[in-house]
Amino acid sequence: MTSQAVVTGLGVVSPNGFGVTDYWNATCGGKSGIGRITRFDARRYPAKLAGEVAGFNASDHLPSRLIPQTDRMTQLALVSADDALADADVRTDEATPESQFGMGVVTSSSCGGFEFGQRELQNLWSKGGQYVSAYQSFAWFYAVNTGQISIRHGMRGPSGVLVSDQAGGLDALGHACRLVRNGTDLSCPVASTRRSARGVGSPHLASGSLSVSEEPERAYLPFDTDAAGHVPGEGGALLIIENADAARRRGVTRVYGEICGYGATFDPRPASGREPTLRKAIEIALDNAGMLPEDIDVVFADAAAIPELDEVEAKAISEVFGPRGVPVTAPKTMTGRLASGAAALDVATALLAIRAGVIPPTTNVALSPDYDIDLVVQGPRHTPLNAAVVLARGHGGFNSAVVVRSVDWN
Repeated sequence: MTSQAVVTGLGVVSPNGFGVTDYWNATCGGKSGIGRITRFDARRYPAKLAGEVAGFNASDHLPSRLIPQTDRMTQLALVSADDALADADVRTDEATPESQFGMGVVTSSSCGGFEFGQRELQNLWSKGGQYVSAYQSFAWFYAVNTGQISIRHGMRGPSGVLVSDQAGGLDALGHACRLVRNGTDLSCPVASTRRSARGVGSPHLASGSLSVSEEPERAYLPFDTDAAGHVPGEGGALLIIENADAARRRGVTRVYGEICGYGATFDPRPASGREPTLRKAIEIALDNAGMLPEDIDVVFADAAAIPELDEVEAKAISEVFGPRGVPVTAPKTMTGRLASGAAALDVATALLAIRAGVIPPTTNVALSPDYDIDLVVQGPRHTPLNAAVVLARGHGGFNSAVVVRSVDWN
């Protein structure tokens, strides 16, 4: 990247912690947010566990006018955006008309406002069109978080939405960094939250990628001999990314780190005989960052918890960094996979890990001898950290990698 894209603010809404401090303490302490689904009756479904953001009441955080026009995933995103902007000390209410065009919003979404849309379609089928909310016209849409955040904060610069399933959070970050390099002073990439509602999990159940275990400690076990699918969840993270020079001009005194490399690939057609391309995504990201494999201190894994996908990921990591050549972790075992929210939360976690010199653990997992990686299990590992790679993959062949590193900020 030709100019520094630094992270000046974080907003986290996670199943195991609301806010950056609570989330980081829970993650280092091995606290899980996975439990039985409570937001609907899941007894008829094979999968009964999820990572839910417990105790969240939108009316405690947002104006009453926003509640009836937004899905839960948008409400979580709006709260995360508020927290991230406050953390970065960005006062959008004081922005001039000119500076508003220097602030953009990039989101990622895996399903849009699914819960809102499902409810309104049920009203249509059972009661008639007059019972369908006018807000259905946009509340279900993939780009709704971009729109609602930009409207709420007057952010009128280049914006967009990325749709690439679990890889979407990293793709949103990569696109936001491009905007910053191309002249946008500040960009808010937010990975959209994912609801653990009925229809959302259906394709994953059919494909066998969703765990049907009813034991929270044994349901999501990436790189384990007992791996049998993932647990879904809701939540995510929002990062404020700024041009380093612009951040210095407005007097920023601390940053979390730099997004210095991004790479994305797409896997070949199944049964084509060609190799998966996750390794290539890592190599592109490292080249984009101008870094070598030996410069990386930790890898945050995608952690699909499907044996054949775990094998692909472990192979890609060991081929790039060497057998057991770099510590690997997957703290999402404490939250579930948050669809497009998961990877951005991993990036936030990587930045917090670098700042603290602590690699959070991959809980409940006993590493299978089939994988030649140095997986951090049982408890956190204290070690100096300067740079991390975060990996994410989406259903259908999406692969993304992001490199983050510390910044000497004076």
